[in-house]
Amino acid sequence: MNQLISLVSEAGPDAGDDLPGTLSDELRAELIAFRRDLHMHPELGNQEFRTTAAIKARLEQAGLAPRVLASGTGLICDIGEWDGGVPMLGMRADIDALPIPDAKVGVPYRSTVPDRAHACGHDVHTTVVLGAGLVLAELHRQGRLPRPVRLLFQPAEEVLPGGAADAIKCGALDGVGRMIAVHCDPKVDAGRIGLRTGAITSACDRLEIALDGPGGHTARPHLTTDLVTAVAKVATEVPAVISRRVDARSGLSVTWGRIESGHACNVIPMRAELAGTVRCLDLDAWRDAPDLIHAAVAGIADLHGAKSQINYIRGVPPVVNDQAVVELMAEAMAARRGAHSIEDTEQSLGGEDFSWYLEHVPGAMARLGVRTPGDTTKRDLHRGDFDADESAITVGVELFTAAALLDVRA
Repeated sequence: MNQLISLVSEAGPDAGDDLPGTLSDELRAELIAFRRDLHMHPELGNQEFRTTAAIKARLEQAGLAPRVLASGTGLICDIGEWDGGVPMLGMRADIDALPIPDAKVGVPYRSTVPDRAHACGHDVHTTVVLGAGLVLAELHRQGRLPRPVRLLFQPAEEVLPGGAADAIKCGALDGVGRMIAVHCDPKVDAGRIGLRTGAITSACDRLEIALDGPGGHTARPHLTTDLVTAVAKVATEVPAVISRRVDARSGLSVTWGRIESGHACNVIPMRAELAGTVRCLDLDAWRDAPDLIHAAVAGIADLHGAKSQINYIRGVPPVVNDQAVVELMAEAMAARRGAHSIEDTEQSLGGEDFSWYLEHVPGAMARLGVRTPGDTTKRDLHRGDFDADESAITVGVELFTAAALLDVRA
């Protein structure tokens, strides 16, 4: 097999000298090409058949034995054999794309699929875990991997409530004791990562409410149920009530995106509908949110004589980073790139289904810098012009590889 890594560290004065150094030029070029191929062929959640096949083929070429998930997309691959002792370190990547057009110009790897784009960096996440797997497989053959590692390429992260729950049902966490992941951050320079202990994302759920009544004439609202008034009260009072039922620091908020009722100015309608989102920064408050919202809606609807139907659709809880795993990732990044390459990061209001794994095992997600140093253009995720500085792939591979080598729990 061609050499994948330099065994001499080139990370700087405070980097460890007992860890593999930079990736070989050959592997770096291969990973960039792999990422570009994924970027050109984006697939939506639970449709990632081509992506799954490409990952599987490359892992098998490296002598590994990946297992495709029962859904037919996504896969699990162990490096080394777990003996039932100290649990494995899991490394997760999400592999799906978004249903938006690729708006980039002037790049040869622009999406070839209409209205589909890797606008959230999942192609980078996938390539990072694949690259780490190739390096770790070689280190395992050399007897340098301290314990087995599990690679998890998860489908459907963008599909509420996320593909993580299905992956867990397929045994993704069997034998896994800790999980790590990265997420692209266009506000952080390539070559750096952002870390945070505690919640790093927010919870995000969907809420759909229907109010029903007998309808009637607007001249005689006292003889029927005034649904328009009732739905207006729900829209304004539920967020206010909720804000007074939980600690304000939890950031629990209800925001409406749709309200609909009636078609004629002199007819009280028989049905009114509301739809919106529930976001929350705190895990405990998120767990309490459905009961609180059900009670608030029912109370207001009853007051106005309306029948209420509530469809509370669980999305994802916050990703709550475990302190010990954050420390592992910080140690790994410092060993490879120096302590100066780590920065603090804030909790975001975005949702991430990596959180479902952390309901079962401790873990942490780092923000992987993908902004070209010196670029002052404001960029964001879920935009058609999203792109990544591809040097971030090497950084992610080295981070994951060093974490696996430093994960020497007794």
